[in-house]
Amino acid sequence: MQTNESQNDLEVSGSGKEEELSPEEYLTPLLQRAKQAARPLSGLIAMKKNAALMAMADGIEAGQEAILEANEEDLLAFEGNPSLTAMADRLRLTPARIADMATHIREIAQLRDPVGESMGFWQRPNGMRVGRVRVPIGVIGIIYESRPNVTADAAALCLKSGNVCVLRGGSEAYHSNLALATILGEAARKAGIPEGAITFIDKTDREVVLALLKSHPFVDLIIPRGGDTLMDTVTQHATIPVIKHDKGVCHIYVDSDVDLAMAQRISFNAKAQRCSTCNSMETLLVHEKVAKKFLPPLAKEYLEAGVEMRGCSKTCQILAQAKPAQEDDFGKEFLSLIVAIKVVKDMESAMDHIHQYGSRHTDSIVTNDYDRALRFLREVDSSTVMVNASTRLNDGYEFGLGAEIGISTTRIHARGPMGLEDLTCSKYVVYGSGQVRE
Repeated sequence: MQTNESQNDLEVSGSGKEEELSPEEYLTPLLQRAKQAARPLSGLIAMKKNAALMAMADGIEAGQEAILEANEEDLLAFEGNPSLTAMADRLRLTPARIADMATHIREIAQLRDPVGESMGFWQRPNGMRVGRVRVPIGVIGIIYESRPNVTADAAALCLKSGNVCVLRGGSEAYHSNLALATILGEAARKAGIPEGAITFIDKTDREVVLALLKSHPFVDLIIPRGGDTLMDTVTQHATIPVIKHDKGVCHIYVDSDVDLAMAQRISFNAKAQRCSTCNSMETLLVHEKVAKKFLPPLAKEYLEAGVEMRGCSKTCQILAQAKPAQEDDFGKEFLSLIVAIKVVKDMESAMDHIHQYGSRHTDSIVTNDYDRALRFLREVDSSTVMVNASTRLNDGYEFGLGAEIGISTTRIHARGPMGLEDLTCSKYVVYGSGQVRE
């Protein structure tokens, strides 16, 4: 499936000799080429980058059959293992999902290019003009699990924002990621993008990840997307700045003053529309004054959709179908058709619960009370806080960003869905006319 030409495009190696190399020896030439590509890529005009993106989208559509074959090879490992259903759903590609990848890349091509954008200028008393402009971050290492669409989204977003991407997907999606990265890299190169701008790491062993996390001369930023194990590894070993895209323990709180029909619609959508994503609701908090009216009709919908309910003692008194929740069910990212339900005394109790068990990803309140809505927005410390909306809407496309590299749960630089602007930093520029310091 992979030609010598495409191997060069992606800076991957397939010879038997590479097996003898240490992780550092394997990575160094790849990262050197990636670093060399950063400067010419950062100076490309938007028209050139957009043309490459359109070629990449065309390449994905033309390569659909090869991508699906590679994906089937990955999915074989999940057959007959119900405990891996959620991961298999995130991994599975279909013609519709491949078409969506191509569509998203074309949408990125239509977005405003943030590189070189002025962030403001001001004039000093000596006549000197000082300003800030957006510039690419440089070389971004992206370590991710399960989702092959991340390969396409990350490559496109990094290219549009003038960044080199170094992609390292999980072993469970190896063949899918390799097929996608090969197609994207070849299309970009033929469109005039510097070699190394899309670099794919075709080794899946842990030691290569550890070496990548310490490649500070070459890599400027690490973005991990995955579970607790990956996040712990990155946190412990990275010597490069990290923006984490951590797990989503998302909550919906149904207030006492509420439109019950709207609350039911939102609570069902947040759990059942697609449960394997990080922005799906994992815990439903319900005010005790409305619990007896609200929970039974929602439970009926959940049961019809195959959702397992794990409730606190009060929930189980209301819903015979609910299983008693264990303590660790609150704070767990199920990524499946399981929801934890807790009846709470008031909004204060709900916010306390979110503070204790949440992952600072996405939390929503459903209420008619304006003051309580504002307080919830102000006091819940998550990357995205919502009023009367499903947590599933926390997404770069839904927010009008065009696309996202992921949802950052880090508290610095970028937080929430990371779009093009979040993949840039800034530099100061100064216009003088001979000024010197007195």
